[in-house]
Amino acid sequence: MKLRQFLTGISTVGLGLLAASLSAQSLAPLNLGAAGEYVILSQTGITDVPKSAVTGNIGTSPITGAADLLTCTEVTGYVYSVDAAGPGPCSVMNPVGLTAAVSDMQTAYTIAAGLPSPYATELGAGNIGGLTLVPGLYKWGTSVLIPADVTLSGGPDDVFIFQIAQNLALANGIAVHLTGGVQAKNIFWQVSGQALFGTTSHMEGIVLSKSLIAMQTGASINGRLFAQTAVTLQMNAVTQPPVTAVTTSVTHHR
Repeated sequence: MKLRQFLTGISTVGLGLLAASLSAQSLAPLNLGAAGEYVILSQTGITDVPKSAVTGNIGTSPITGAADLLTCTEVTGYVYSVDAAGPGPCSVMNPVGLTAAVSDMQTAYTIAAGLPSPYATELGAGNIGGLTLVPGLYKWGTSVLIPADVTLSGGPDDVFIFQIAQNLALANGIAVHLTGGVQAKNIFWQVSGQALFGTTSHMEGIVLSKSLIAMQTGASINGRLFAQTAVTLQMNAVTQPPVTAVTTSVTHHR
């Protein structure tokens, strides 16, 4: 019987216990390819209300480098552009490398969106606030709201993949926590709509968004921001995890 058949009428506390107690699903991380060299990758630009602190390489493509509004002092890493219009004096022109990175970003998104056999579907009817989640593939046909802290519990090699058909919203001041050695490099949020992170919120993992990724004032992420449209920043901290380069497979264990 599918997990969703058990969810009707179960309280938020009950859902939290259920998610933490069921057996985990074993996945391999998504292969990011050349996109794994970036902490922020955007196809239509990066806006910024300074001062943000970005650790890792950033890139914009195919749009002109003039659409990258981060300054050199805000980035600890390389700033790549398709032309000479990127932020000076640090911008590096690399259209070929950026084209490859964007293509690999899109491929990773497509693979994540199409993975079969989810561990759970429609968990919490799209509201996962307060839950403790075990490793696996989670799928929603709706938006996902996180109005209270969420904990991802597992080991250092465990993988979490979230398939979200609409938007992802992390509320103001809310955080995603990792326990048991879970690593941000092994967490993937595939979002078909927009990814919205509220003021002073904290996210963990790699965000693969078909649309906008918007970080509001003081929000932070340990992970990567990959948007097929724009990334907007407002005094944010964006820190990359280590690179992952393994193809995805699915098995189950108890």
